[in-house]
Amino acid sequence: MIAIDDIARPDQAIRSALIHKIDNLTKPKGSLGRLEEIALQIGLIQQSLTPTLTCPQNILFAADHGIADEGVSLSPKTVTWQQMLNFVRGGAGINFLCRQHRFILKLVDAGVDYDFSPTDGILDCKVRKGSRNFLYESALTDEELELCLTRGADVIDFCKEEGTNVLSLGEMGIGNTSPSAVWMHLLTDIPLVQCIGAGSGLDKAGICHKYEVLQQAVERYAGDVSPLSVMKYFGGLEMVMTVGAMLQAARHQMLILVDGFIMSACMLAASRLCPAVLDYAIFAHCGDEAGHRLLLDAMGVRPLLQLGLRLGEGTGAVLVYPIVESAVRMINEMDTFAHADIIKYF
Repeated sequence: MIAIDDIARPDQAIRSALIHKIDNLTKPKGSLGRLEEIALQIGLIQQSLTPTLTCPQNILFAADHGIADEGVSLSPKTVTWQQMLNFVRGGAGINFLCRQHRFILKLVDAGVDYDFSPTDGILDCKVRKGSRNFLYESALTDEELELCLTRGADVIDFCKEEGTNVLSLGEMGIGNTSPSAVWMHLLTDIPLVQCIGAGSGLDKAGICHKYEVLQQAVERYAGDVSPLSVMKYFGGLEMVMTVGAMLQAARHQMLILVDGFIMSACMLAASRLCPAVLDYAIFAHCGDEAGHRLLLDAMGVRPLLQLGLRLGEGTGAVLVYPIVESAVRMINEMDTFAHADIIKYF
Protein backbone atom coordinates (compact mmCIF):
# COMPACT_ATOMS: atom_id res chain seq x y z
CA MET A 1 0.00 0.00 0.00
CA ILE A 2 1.28 3.49 -0.81
CA ALA A 3 2.55 5.39 2.23
CA ILE A 4 0.53 8.31 3.55
CA ASP A 5 2.43 9.02 6.77
CA ASP A 6 4.81 11.43 5.01
CA ILE A 7 2.04 13.64 3.55
CA ALA A 8 2.09 16.73 5.75
CA ARG A 9 0.17 19.97 5.85
CA PRO A 10 2.09 22.89 4.33
CA ASP A 11 4.40 24.61 6.81
CA GLN A 12 2.54 27.62 8.23
CA ALA A 13 5.66 29.63 9.12
CA ILE A 14 5.42 31.63 5.89
CA ARG A 15 1.71 32.46 6.34
CA SER A 16 2.17 35.84 8.02
CA ALA A 17 4.62 37.00 5.33
CA LEU A 18 2.22 35.93 2.58
CA ILE A 19 -0.71 37.70 4.22
CA HIS A 20 1.39 40.84 4.69
CA LYS A 21 2.34 40.85 1.02
CA ILE A 22 -1.25 40.27 -0.16
CA ASP A 23 -2.68 42.88 2.20
CA ASN A 24 -0.21 45.51 1.04
CA LEU A 25 -0.81 45.23 -2.68
CA THR A 26 -2.32 48.37 -4.21
CA LYS A 27 -5.95 47.56 -3.42
CA PRO A 28 -8.23 47.67 -0.41
CA LYS A 29 -7.58 44.71 1.88
CA GLY A 30 -9.74 41.76 0.84
CA SER A 31 -11.07 43.50 -2.27
CA LEU A 32 -9.96 40.70 -4.59
CA GLY A 33 -11.85 38.14 -2.54
CA ARG A 34 -11.23 34.52 -3.45
CA LEU A 35 -8.15 35.46 -5.50
CA GLU A 36 -6.47 36.47 -2.26
CA GLU A 37 -7.41 33.16 -0.63
CA ILE A 38 -6.08 31.19 -3.60
CA ALA A 39 -2.81 33.13 -3.67
CA LEU A 40 -2.32 32.44 0.02
CA GLN A 41 -3.05 28.74 -0.44
CA ILE A 42 -0.63 28.35 -3.36
CA GLY A 43 2.05 30.35 -1.54
CA LEU A 44 1.73 27.99 1.42
CA ILE A 45 1.86 24.91 -0.80
CA GLN A 46 4.98 26.13 -2.58
CA GLN A 47 6.46 27.86 0.49
CA SER A 48 7.07 30.94 -1.62
CA LEU A 49 6.14 34.63 -1.72
CA THR A 50 6.34 34.39 -5.52
CA PRO A 51 4.52 31.16 -6.44
CA THR A 52 4.42 29.86 -10.01
CA LEU A 53 2.26 27.51 -12.08
CA THR A 54 4.25 25.24 -14.38
CA CYS A 55 3.32 22.67 -17.02
CA PRO A 56 -0.37 22.17 -16.09
CA GLN A 57 -1.73 18.72 -16.89
CA ASN A 58 -5.16 17.09 -16.89
CA ILE A 59 -4.92 13.40 -16.05
CA LEU A 60 -7.98 11.46 -17.19
CA PHE A 61 -8.39 7.98 -15.70
CA ALA A 62 -10.85 5.64 -17.43
CA ALA A 63 -12.43 2.30 -16.54
CA ASP A 64 -15.62 0.30 -16.83
CA HIS A 65 -17.96 -0.72 -14.03
CA GLY A 66 -19.67 -4.03 -13.41
CA ILE A 67 -22.59 -2.27 -11.73
CA ALA A 68 -23.47 -0.74 -15.13
CA ASP A 69 -24.90 -4.17 -16.04
CA GLU A 70 -27.79 -3.36 -13.67
CA GLY A 71 -29.08 -0.50 -15.81
CA VAL A 72 -27.96 2.28 -13.46
CA SER A 73 -26.77 4.41 -16.37
CA LEU A 74 -28.56 5.65 -19.47
CA SER A 75 -25.53 4.82 -21.62
CA PRO A 76 -24.01 1.41 -22.46
CA LYS A 77 -20.50 0.54 -21.29
CA THR A 78 -19.18 0.63 -24.85
CA VAL A 79 -19.33 4.42 -24.64
CA THR A 80 -16.31 4.36 -22.31
CA TRP A 81 -13.86 3.05 -24.92
CA GLN A 82 -15.54 4.99 -27.72
CA GLN A 83 -15.13 8.24 -25.83
CA MET A 84 -11.52 7.42 -25.01
CA LEU A 85 -10.80 7.23 -28.72
CA ASN A 86 -12.66 10.51 -29.15
CA PHE A 87 -10.26 12.02 -26.61
CA VAL A 88 -7.38 10.68 -28.70
CA ARG A 89 -8.82 12.37 -31.79
CA GLY A 90 -9.25 15.65 -29.90
CA GLY A 91 -13.01 15.94 -30.30
CA ALA A 92 -14.30 15.95 -26.71
CA GLY A 93 -15.09 18.68 -24.20
CA ILE A 94 -11.88 18.22 -22.29
CA ASN A 95 -9.88 18.52 -25.51
CA PHE A 96 -10.94 22.04 -26.43
CA LEU A 97 -10.52 23.22 -22.84
CA CYS A 98 -7.01 21.74 -22.61
CA ARG A 99 -6.13 23.44 -25.88
CA GLN A 100 -7.61 26.74 -24.72
CA HIS A 101 -5.87 26.76 -21.34
CA ARG A 102 -2.59 25.13 -22.41
CA PHE A 103 -2.99 21.87 -20.49
CA ILE A 104 -1.28 18.64 -21.41
CA LEU A 105 -3.90 15.88 -21.54
CA LYS A 106 -2.82 12.46 -20.29
CA LEU A 107 -5.23 9.58 -20.98
CA VAL A 108 -4.88 6.62 -18.62
CA ASP A 109 -6.52 3.22 -19.09
CA ALA A 110 -7.16 2.09 -15.53
CA GLY A 111 -9.56 -0.68 -16.50
CA VAL A 112 -11.48 -0.15 -19.74
CA ASP A 113 -13.13 -3.28 -21.14
CA TYR A 114 -11.39 -2.85 -24.49
CA ASP A 115 -7.98 -3.44 -26.03
CA PHE A 116 -6.47 -0.14 -27.15
CA SER A 117 -3.64 -0.05 -29.66
CA PRO A 118 -0.21 1.08 -28.45
CA THR A 119 -0.43 3.72 -31.17
CA ASP A 120 -3.51 5.32 -29.58
CA GLY A 121 -1.34 7.25 -27.14
CA ILE A 122 -3.23 6.01 -24.08
CA LEU A 123 -1.12 5.18 -21.02
CA ASP A 124 -1.68 1.50 -20.22
CA CYS A 125 -2.21 1.13 -16.47
CA LYS A 126 -5.01 -1.42 -16.84
CA VAL A 127 -5.56 -3.49 -13.71
CA ARG A 128 -8.44 -5.54 -15.14
CA LYS A 129 -11.13 -5.10 -17.77
CA GLY A 130 -13.74 -3.39 -15.63
CA SER A 131 -14.63 -3.79 -11.98
CA ARG A 132 -16.86 -6.62 -10.77
CA ASN A 133 -20.56 -6.02 -10.13
CA PHE A 134 -20.72 -4.85 -6.51
CA LEU A 135 -24.38 -5.79 -6.26
CA TYR A 136 -23.16 -9.37 -5.87
CA GLU A 137 -19.48 -9.25 -4.92
CA SER A 138 -16.57 -6.96 -4.16
CA ALA A 139 -15.66 -4.79 -7.14
CA LEU A 140 -11.93 -5.23 -6.45
CA THR A 141 -9.61 -7.56 -4.59
CA ASP A 142 -7.05 -6.37 -2.06
CA GLU A 143 -4.32 -6.78 -4.67
CA GLU A 144 -6.26 -4.83 -7.29
CA LEU A 145 -6.97 -2.03 -4.83
CA GLU A 146 -3.28 -1.68 -3.99
CA LEU A 147 -2.30 -1.84 -7.65
CA CYS A 148 -4.74 0.96 -8.53
CA LEU A 149 -3.41 3.20 -5.76
CA THR A 150 0.20 2.50 -6.75
CA ARG A 151 -0.34 3.07 -10.47
CA GLY A 152 -2.20 6.30 -9.81
CA ALA A 153 0.78 7.50 -7.77
CA ASP A 154 3.17 6.41 -10.52
CA VAL A 155 1.38 8.59 -13.07
CA ILE A 156 1.88 11.61 -10.82
CA ASP A 157 5.57 10.76 -10.50
CA PHE A 158 5.79 11.02 -14.31
CA CYS A 159 4.11 14.43 -14.18
CA LYS A 160 6.53 15.58 -11.49
CA GLU A 161 9.47 14.57 -13.66
CA GLU A 162 7.96 16.65 -16.48
CA GLY A 163 7.98 19.77 -14.32
CA THR A 164 4.27 19.88 -13.42
CA ASN A 165 3.18 21.56 -10.19
CA VAL A 166 -0.54 21.98 -10.93
CA LEU A 167 -2.87 19.14 -11.86
CA SER A 168 -6.44 18.67 -12.91
CA LEU A 169 -7.86 15.17 -12.52
CA GLY A 170 -10.73 13.77 -14.57
CA GLU A 171 -12.48 10.49 -15.30
CA MET A 172 -14.37 8.50 -17.90
CA GLY A 173 -16.41 5.44 -16.98
CA ILE A 174 -20.05 4.72 -17.72
CA GLY A 175 -21.83 4.08 -14.42
CA ASN A 176 -19.29 5.79 -12.16
CA THR A 177 -21.79 8.08 -10.46
CA SER A 178 -23.09 4.91 -8.74
CA PRO A 179 -19.91 4.05 -6.81
CA SER A 180 -19.44 7.76 -6.17
CA ALA A 181 -22.87 7.96 -4.53
CA VAL A 182 -22.15 4.90 -2.39
CA TRP A 183 -18.73 6.23 -1.34
CA MET A 184 -20.40 9.50 -0.37
CA HIS A 185 -23.12 7.73 1.61
CA LEU A 186 -20.83 5.39 3.53
CA LEU A 187 -18.04 7.90 4.20
CA THR A 188 -20.31 10.77 5.30
CA ASP A 189 -23.43 8.98 6.60
CA ILE A 190 -25.59 11.19 4.37
CA PRO A 191 -28.73 9.20 3.40
CA LEU A 192 -28.18 7.30 0.15
CA VAL A 193 -31.24 8.81 -1.50
CA GLN A 194 -29.65 12.26 -1.18
CA CYS A 195 -26.45 11.04 -2.84
CA ILE A 196 -28.01 9.70 -6.02
CA GLY A 197 -28.67 11.72 -9.17
CA ALA A 198 -29.35 11.40 -12.86
CA GLY A 199 -25.78 10.67 -13.92
CA SER A 200 -25.64 10.95 -17.70
CA GLY A 201 -29.36 11.66 -18.00
CA LEU A 202 -31.64 9.21 -16.18
CA ASP A 203 -35.31 10.15 -15.86
CA LYS A 204 -37.25 9.91 -12.60
CA ALA A 205 -37.97 6.19 -13.06
CA GLY A 206 -34.32 5.55 -13.88
CA ILE A 207 -33.16 7.36 -10.76
CA CYS A 208 -35.59 5.29 -8.66
CA HIS A 209 -34.21 2.09 -10.19
CA LYS A 210 -30.66 3.26 -9.55
CA TYR A 211 -31.52 3.91 -5.91
CA GLU A 212 -33.07 0.46 -5.50
CA VAL A 213 -30.00 -1.26 -6.97
CA LEU A 214 -27.54 0.72 -4.85
CA GLN A 215 -29.63 0.30 -1.71
CA GLN A 216 -29.59 -3.48 -2.22
CA ALA A 217 -25.82 -3.39 -2.70
CA VAL A 218 -25.31 -1.39 0.50
CA GLU A 219 -27.59 -3.71 2.48
CA ARG A 220 -25.61 -6.74 1.29
CA TYR A 221 -22.26 -5.12 2.15
CA ALA A 222 -20.76 -6.74 5.23
CA GLY A 223 -17.67 -4.58 5.51
CA ASP A 224 -16.93 -1.52 7.60
CA VAL A 225 -16.93 2.14 6.60
CA SER A 226 -13.16 2.59 6.47
CA PRO A 227 -12.14 4.25 3.19
CA LEU A 228 -10.05 1.32 1.98
CA SER A 229 -12.86 -1.15 2.63
CA VAL A 230 -15.40 1.06 0.86
CA MET A 231 -13.11 1.68 -2.12
CA LYS A 232 -12.33 -2.02 -2.47
CA TYR A 233 -15.91 -3.25 -2.37
CA PHE A 234 -17.55 -0.56 -4.45
CA GLY A 235 -14.76 0.30 -6.92
CA GLY A 236 -14.16 1.61 -9.47
CA LEU A 237 -10.73 1.18 -10.90
CA GLU A 238 -10.37 4.71 -12.28
CA MET A 239 -11.65 6.20 -9.04
CA VAL A 240 -9.22 4.31 -6.80
CA MET A 241 -6.41 5.17 -9.19
CA THR A 242 -7.42 8.82 -8.88
CA VAL A 243 -7.25 8.57 -5.07
CA GLY A 244 -3.70 7.28 -5.40
CA ALA A 245 -2.92 10.16 -7.73
CA MET A 246 -4.37 12.74 -5.34
CA LEU A 247 -2.35 11.44 -2.41
CA GLN A 248 0.86 11.41 -4.45
CA ALA A 249 0.21 14.91 -5.78
CA ALA A 250 -0.09 16.15 -2.19
CA ARG A 251 3.13 14.35 -1.29
CA HIS A 252 4.84 16.20 -4.14
CA GLN A 253 3.31 19.51 -2.97
CA MET A 254 1.34 19.96 -6.16
CA LEU A 255 -1.82 22.02 -6.51
CA ILE A 256 -4.83 19.77 -7.22
CA LEU A 257 -7.80 21.18 -9.13
CA VAL A 258 -10.85 19.08 -8.24
CA ASP A 259 -13.58 18.67 -10.85
CA GLY A 260 -17.18 17.55 -10.25
CA PHE A 261 -19.12 14.97 -8.26
CA ILE A 262 -16.99 11.91 -9.03
CA MET A 263 -13.67 13.65 -8.44
CA SER A 264 -15.08 15.16 -5.24
CA ALA A 265 -16.00 11.65 -4.08
CA CYS A 266 -12.41 10.60 -4.78
CA MET A 267 -11.10 13.57 -2.81
CA LEU A 268 -13.44 12.61 0.04
CA ALA A 269 -11.88 9.13 0.15
CA ALA A 270 -8.36 10.56 -0.12
CA SER A 271 -9.06 13.01 2.71
CA ARG A 272 -10.43 10.22 4.91
CA LEU A 273 -7.11 8.44 4.41
CA CYS A 274 -5.04 11.61 4.88
CA PRO A 275 -6.82 14.85 5.89
CA ALA A 276 -3.80 16.94 4.85
CA VAL A 277 -4.60 16.32 1.16
CA LEU A 278 -7.36 18.94 1.36
CA ASP A 279 -4.76 21.66 1.88
CA TYR A 280 -3.54 21.03 -1.67
CA ALA A 281 -6.99 21.06 -3.30
CA ILE A 282 -9.02 23.76 -4.99
CA PHE A 283 -12.60 22.71 -5.70
CA ALA A 284 -13.50 24.05 -9.11
CA HIS A 285 -17.27 24.01 -9.16
CA CYS A 286 -20.51 22.64 -7.79
CA GLY A 287 -22.12 20.57 -10.53
CA ASP A 288 -25.67 19.59 -11.34
CA GLU A 289 -25.40 16.03 -10.04
CA ALA A 290 -27.67 15.62 -7.03
CA GLY A 291 -25.63 15.40 -3.86
CA HIS A 292 -22.60 17.33 -5.05
CA ARG A 293 -23.37 20.35 -2.87
CA LEU A 294 -23.93 18.09 0.15
CA LEU A 295 -20.65 16.31 -0.57
CA LEU A 296 -18.72 19.59 -0.72
CA ASP A 297 -20.39 20.75 2.49
CA ALA A 298 -19.44 17.47 4.20
CA MET A 299 -15.78 18.22 3.45
CA GLY A 300 -16.17 21.85 4.55
CA VAL A 301 -15.00 23.24 1.21
CA ARG A 302 -16.24 25.98 -1.12
CA PRO A 303 -16.26 25.65 -4.91
CA LEU A 304 -15.27 28.56 -7.09
CA LEU A 305 -18.00 28.27 -9.72
CA GLN A 306 -21.51 26.98 -10.27
CA LEU A 307 -22.19 26.66 -13.98
CA GLY A 308 -24.53 23.67 -14.18
CA LEU A 309 -21.72 21.36 -15.33
CA ARG A 310 -21.98 17.56 -15.16
CA LEU A 311 -19.70 16.31 -17.94
CA GLY A 312 -16.74 15.13 -15.90
CA GLU A 313 -13.46 14.47 -17.73
CA GLY A 314 -11.83 17.24 -15.66
CA THR A 315 -13.66 19.92 -17.66
CA GLY A 316 -14.71 22.06 -14.71
CA ALA A 317 -11.25 21.91 -13.16
CA VAL A 318 -9.50 23.04 -16.34
CA LEU A 319 -12.16 25.69 -16.87
CA VAL A 320 -11.32 27.29 -13.51
CA TYR A 321 -7.59 27.48 -14.22
CA PRO A 322 -7.61 31.12 -15.45
CA ILE A 323 -8.98 32.18 -12.06
CA VAL A 324 -6.16 30.34 -10.31
CA GLU A 325 -3.65 31.87 -12.72
CA SER A 326 -5.07 35.33 -11.98
CA ALA A 327 -4.47 34.77 -8.27
CA VAL A 328 -0.82 33.97 -8.93
CA ARG A 329 -0.46 36.98 -11.22
CA MET A 330 -2.02 39.16 -8.53
CA ILE A 331 0.56 38.28 -5.88
CA ASN A 332 3.46 38.47 -8.35
CA GLU A 333 2.56 41.42 -10.58
CA MET A 334 0.63 43.95 -8.48
CA ASP A 335 2.71 46.69 -6.91
CA THR A 336 2.78 47.45 -3.20
CA PHE A 337 1.64 50.69 -1.59
CA ALA A 338 5.15 51.40 -0.33
CA HIS A 339 6.88 50.82 -3.65
CA ALA A 340 4.26 52.70 -5.67
CA ASP A 341 4.30 55.58 -3.15
CA ILE A 342 0.53 55.43 -2.65
CA ILE A 343 -1.18 56.10 0.66
CA LYS A 344 -2.74 52.83 1.83
CA TYR A 345 -6.50 53.04 1.48
CA PHE A 346 -9.35 50.84 2.66
